[in-house]
Amino acid sequence: MKLFAGLGNPGAKYAGNRHNIGFMALDSIADAHGFAPWRSKFQGEVSEGRLGSEKIILLKPHTFMNLSGQSVAEALRFYKLDLADLVVFHDELDLAPGKLRLKQGGGHAGHNGLRSIHGHLGPDYARVRLGIGHPGHKDRVAAYVLSDFAKADQDWLDDLMRGIADGAPALAKGDGAAFSNAVGLRMSPPKPKTEKPASHPSAMPDTKAATAEENDTRSPLQKLVDRFK
Repeated sequence: MKLFAGLGNPGAKYAGNRHNIGFMALDSIADAHGFAPWRSKFQGEVSEGRLGSEKIILLKPHTFMNLSGQSVAEALRFYKLDLADLVVFHDELDLAPGKLRLKQGGGHAGHNGLRSIHGHLGPDYARVRLGIGHPGHKDRVAAYVLSDFAKADQDWLDDLMRGIADGAPALAKGDGAAFSNAVGLRMSPPKPKTEKPASHPSAMPDTKAATAEENDTRSPLQKLVDRFK
């Protein structure tokens, strides 16, 4: 069993915020893989289902971002899971929009949701870092993460969510490379192979003329004389 926790803020007011991309990721997994309806538990919402042979608990803390660790720690204790069984999906300012990176352990880099989880459980858990880009100046960060994605972001955001859903079974069994590849295929699908155009008849070599030239046994002088007959 594994616990996938997505970070965000509860309520319709925040639903489309960049800060809520962790919630969006879990919704995509639940919808694509037929998880049970969301229900209130652990100071948040949970949905249960299977990814391949692995049972997965999806958790969206409703404690607001800064207190996410309360909800995650409660769920982890209830299911008697270790930190190795926890994967946290969160927004990442230091990655370009649409980029995704996996990380095991490490610091919280100022992310308040991760900071809270660190405080309750320590740093040794897996993270799925979901790039939202940076507004350019630290003074603009709070307003930026708490604003909705722009319409121009919708295409890559949809592709990213589909990729996460595609790769979720691989992530559940611990195959991070396959998970990342599934996302990559959605974000940058391979270009279809194009057939080489057929050569124009006029561009084809005249094999009859070449053969006749090879069979001509006249001397160069005789060929010259014959040209003026």
